[in-house]
Amino acid sequence: MPLFTIETTYHLPIYRQRTYDAETLDQACDLAIADEGWDGNKSDVESSGETYVTGAWEGRDAAYSGRHLPFASRFGEQVQRKAGHFEVLLGLLKILTHLPEAGSVDVELWRRRADAAIAKAEAILAGEDDPIEGAAS
Repeated sequence: MPLFTIETTYHLPIYRQRTYDAETLDQACDLAIADEGWDGNKSDVESSGETYVTGAWEGRDAAYSGRHLPFASRFGEQVQRKAGHFEVLLGLLKILTHLPEAGSVDVELWRRRADAAIAKAEAILAGEDDPIEGAAS
């Protein structure tokens, strides 16, 4: 039986609570984001993210040394799949809102692309693999 080394990870929120002296809430938020000191931080294990695959290799203990294997998109981080697809969906919306009259070649081309993008978005939300490459991008 073949052996596979699979690397998985999850995001563990680390937080800090600090008071900032600022004129406005926006300024205080800017200060908090720019603050590089993390002494006294805390881990929020209760709200850690999903476990997802970050790498796969053929063989025992083969991480980063064995043959790297491609894995199905459904095993990747869902929030990154959503974020990556957002730009595609936004671009399609922009184009579709400025299309010429129905029946032109361009309308049909962009409708097919929109249908493919919708199929990929639905797959992401369902936690399934992306539709066949070439159908959506």
